Amino acid sequence: MKRFFQRYGEFVRQPDVIRLLVVALFTRMPVGMVGFAMLMYLREALGNFTLAGSAVGITFVAMAVVAPIIGRIIDRHGPRLPLLVTGTVQPLALLGVLASAKAGLPFAAVAACAGLAGAFASPITTLTRTAWRHRFEREDDRRTAFSLDAVMIEINFTLGPAIVALILAQASATAAFAFSIAVVVAALLVFLAGPTLRYFAKSAAAERHLFGPLTEPRLWLVFMASFGLTTCFGLLEVGYPAYATALAMPALGGVLLSINSLGSALGGAIFGGLNLRAPVERQFACVLGLMAIPVFLHTLASGTLAFAVVAFLAGALIAPSIAAQSVLISRLAPAQYATEAFTWSSTFIVSGLGAGMALGGFLVETTGLRSAFATGSAIVATMAFIGLAITSGAARRARA
Repeated sequence: MKRFFQRYGEFVRQPDVIRLLVVALFTRMPVGMVGFAMLMYLREALGNFTLAGSAVGITFVAMAVVAPIIGRIIDRHGPRLPLLVTGTVQPLALLGVLASAKAGLPFAAVAACAGLAGAFASPITTLTRTAWRHRFEREDDRRTAFSLDAVMIEINFTLGPAIVALILAQASATAAFAFSIAVVVAALLVFLAGPTLRYFAKSAAAERHLFGPLTEPRLWLVFMASFGLTTCFGLLEVGYPAYATALAMPALGGVLLSINSLGSALGGAIFGGLNLRAPVERQFACVLGLMAIPVFLHTLASGTLAFAVVAFLAGALIAPSIAAQSVLISRLAPAQYATEAFTWSSTFIVSGLGAGMALGGFLVETTGLRSAFATGSAIVATMAFIGLAITSGAARRARA
């Protein structure tokens, strides 16, 4: 235990680490606020969740499609100009969503603004992850950094919706959405003033391929495993509210999601402080394999307490899996594609979440709640075998 805390103490005492962590925590608050605030505002303004959910979905689809293009621009020309452009267009587009819905314009106008906001979504989250790669050369330091990064993302997804919910309760959905837009602007200003950008330099001249980091076969394996992993996350996102609804206790869904996030935060903190000697490829495969167990145990849990326990255990492996995945991307991506590789990762993650939520809804309605958790377990177990393929590929290259 002493060595565990000593490791973290040594890590945070390194130059700029604490400042990078604080800036990352604040500047990524919009990721937990904007989607929820927009959904609740549009639900009120448009009158139903179908249109509101469609607009938010359009935002995320546009984000997933355009993010790699922004990543490539950053790798070639640096992050400052893309930050300024997205930091201007995104809040204006979000204001367009607010104004067009408030004015009663056709849904097409609202959807267009929502798509524009997604296409010009700030790359701050990706830049933060890329900065950890540039900041640290040692893989152990990167693992600790990405573990803390995953923990902070969980904090963002816990605090962000809580802040929005508080404003909804005390003021209105319009005020909550307007506040989230203001946070987007504030996050940009803080990020520009922080130390993160100093770790970026324009890439040296290097041969580039049209498909960028997708030319690295092992990155494809990582992205495939990421898609499957986050498909499992999407199944959990649907499964917990569905379980609560079946008990006629809808608020329990939010409690279970919070318990799952708490487990993830704790698991990430522990993972980052461990002194692991196994290659990170094997760590990734092991975490995926272990996750299949508590996800499957949801199908056997007979009471609410047991269900909450397995939700916590499943969550405890989420942040470690994302941390190991990030370390792999930082190692496998060629230097000239450092940022673009993380944007492709985000694309596969967002797509996986969407696919999991769609599949979860279908399974819950057609074959029952437990089938959703069983499917999630089977998917993540399959991804563990893909993780082993990454390990095998690394071993072959080492021998060569």
